[in-house]
Amino acid sequence: MIRHIVLFTAREKQHRQTILEGLSLLKNIPDCLHLEIGVNTRHDPVSEITPDFVVYGEFESDEQLAAFKLHDLYQRSIDIVRPLRDKRIAADFDSPTDPTDIALEEH
Repeated sequence: MIRHIVLFTAREKQHRQTILEGLSLLKNIPDCLHLEIGVNTRHDPVSEITPDFVVYGEFESDEQLAAFKLHDLYQRSIDIVRPLRDKRIAADFDSPTDPTDIALEEH
């Protein structure tokens, strides 16, 4: 299983509702096992940035994640969110059945 996590900051506070609405479009894309859109409610004083939003998705395979990103609603979400966001940090990782199977890979 692939876990896809994206953190966003809004460029301006007044854009937060529009960003949330744009990200919420992603929930209508069928190509995922699970998808959550969240608003960050805490500040970590050690972090260099405090994200405003979190997108968390679970996908069966790289192909399913790719199909998700090719969907028209994904592009519509990008068209709404990208001009209004400041920072974006994304990470994908394979979630093994057995946590002891984790290994580092070179990129």
